[in-house]
Amino acid sequence: MSKKTLVIEELRLDKWLWAARFFKTRNLAKTAIDNGKVHYDGQRPKVSRTVAVGALIEITQGWDIKEVVILGLSTQRGPAPEAQKLYQETERSLANKIAAAEKRRLSGDTGLAPAQRPDKKSRRQIHRFKRQED
Repeated sequence: MSKKTLVIEELRLDKWLWAARFFKTRNLAKTAIDNGKVHYDGQRPKVSRTVAVGALIEITQGWDIKEVVILGLSTQRGPAPEAQKLYQETERSLANKIAAAEKRRLSGDTGLAPAQRPDKKSRRQIHRFKRQED
């Protein structure tokens, strides 16, 4: 019997996030969990939290908050099509993602660099402003 066909009963949250390809390494998954970017059934979990099929996980990545339901467990990181079989994104999450993308598109805030560098006077104003924030 190969490792892929073994029935897994217990699996750590960081290892599942890595196997489902939400994070490139387990260390990145651990950091995200420690920083509160991952919620398990509405609670802030520890890295060693045991995951179960049917649990709801909220993952904050970049602009989006993904809500996924665990469909399967795997200890191996496989190809993306196999990893996508481990979870299903909720309808609410998909709708929020589309709405947020449309809002960003309409706002015109692309985060691009300004057309030119600030001159000496502008730089001084920027430095004064930043000192006032602290």
